[in-house]
Amino acid sequence: MPNTTSDDLETLRSAMQGVVLGPGDDGYHEARRVWNADIDRRPAAIARCRSTDDVKAAVAFALEHDLELAVRGGAHSGAGASVVDDGLVVDLGALNKVTVDPVNRLARVEGGALLSDVDAATQVHGLAVPAGLISHTGIGGLTLGGGMGWLTRRAGLTIDNLESARMVTADGRLLHVTAHENPDLFWAIRGGGGNFGVVTEFEFRLHEVGPLVSVGLLFWELEHGPQVLRLARDTIETLPRDFNIVIAALNAPPAPFVPEQYHLRPGYALIVVGFGALEAHEELVARLRSALPPLFDFATPMPFADVQKLFDEANAWGFHTYDTGCYLDSLSDDAIAAVVEHVPQRNSPLSALLFYRLDGAYCEVADDDTAFGGSRTPRFAVFFASICPAPDLLPGERSWAREFCRDLGRQSALSGAYVNVMSEADTEQTHGTYGDNKYARLAAVKAKYDPGNVFHRNVNITPVSSPT
Repeated sequence: MPNTTSDDLETLRSAMQGVVLGPGDDGYHEARRVWNADIDRRPAAIARCRSTDDVKAAVAFALEHDLELAVRGGAHSGAGASVVDDGLVVDLGALNKVTVDPVNRLARVEGGALLSDVDAATQVHGLAVPAGLISHTGIGGLTLGGGMGWLTRRAGLTIDNLESARMVTADGRLLHVTAHENPDLFWAIRGGGGNFGVVTEFEFRLHEVGPLVSVGLLFWELEHGPQVLRLARDTIETLPRDFNIVIAALNAPPAPFVPEQYHLRPGYALIVVGFGALEAHEELVARLRSALPPLFDFATPMPFADVQKLFDEANAWGFHTYDTGCYLDSLSDDAIAAVVEHVPQRNSPLSALLFYRLDGAYCEVADDDTAFGGSRTPRFAVFFASICPAPDLLPGERSWAREFCRDLGRQSALSGAYVNVMSEADTEQTHGTYGDNKYARLAAVKAKYDPGNVFHRNVNITPVSSPT
């Protein structure tokens, strides 16, 4: 273990309530495992924190022993940011408490909670935090990058609903971060990623949701791709914000609601979620079905907490994955042509292309109000998910996603990408995502709170002080 000895780890153990695991300890290999099976790293130690004081002790220990630091929440980073060879992992998994104030519609969420933890606690009261679509995602990484999902059109990004945070900075301070306390840091953590410290608690505004919402899935074969994408484009342009539609190119799931003869059939799907009247959802699904009869479809009321798990199985732990993405200003005919050219070239039955629509409440926040990487004009966030059941499939699927992303990005007037799917971000791409002014502002905040770039396992912002 570079820079550490067994005695050093004993010192850290004595300073923490939680368990500290070294390479020879029982449970170490399970503890270093992350969501993406393609990531196989061996840290010098894993600090399984049970309190904010544990986090402070672990960060101080890493600095004292010159250990590279990784912060683990849900371990869902496709790039493997939450684990590091020969360094220290600050594991927040035991910090997963969610406390709901239904009267004031607020939730306090510890930094290691998963989306499923948040949904379970808030849905008891018919409330929800706008968040992502995969319930085993960690709330921390998702929030710090932005956070988008079914409720984005209705209630904005996760960061748009953040009231405050408590975080440990590189110098060991515990700061309360709000619009009025450390406002520069509050601005930066709403979209600037994990560049500024370890968030041990978030406070979110809540929205009335469910507990039952309406869900529909319509599926068409590959040859109908152009018609499906044009139908989606025309429908979404006038879609009330009580609805959301995710456009997907994927293989039909082997699920009970899919006729067996269509299991794993490649094609296109529209997943339609309605938060208003059931009748309105039924009318929308019927209109889509009539405009272009699908191979099969399915519609039903469903608990919102279950809707949040619709993509869980396809994105389960243990697959070999690669993510990338881009922003698309519109589903132009040229963009549609690029999609239908590339979609059939994927080889893994689990790989998928997803379009999230960003408009409505997303556009009601000014560009500079948060550090989010992307302007607040209407757009699609496009996700290229290479998901492979075996490692030998991944190189080809990674190449498919990279080339597809480049070609589709050429059809857009928008630069950059959603930072939570930037698996290979370099300085140029990061600048392009944030823009020069926002990046410069982030770099100055970074220089103030993390001048040594301790927290660099992310879409990294280089610390640069503002000119005096």
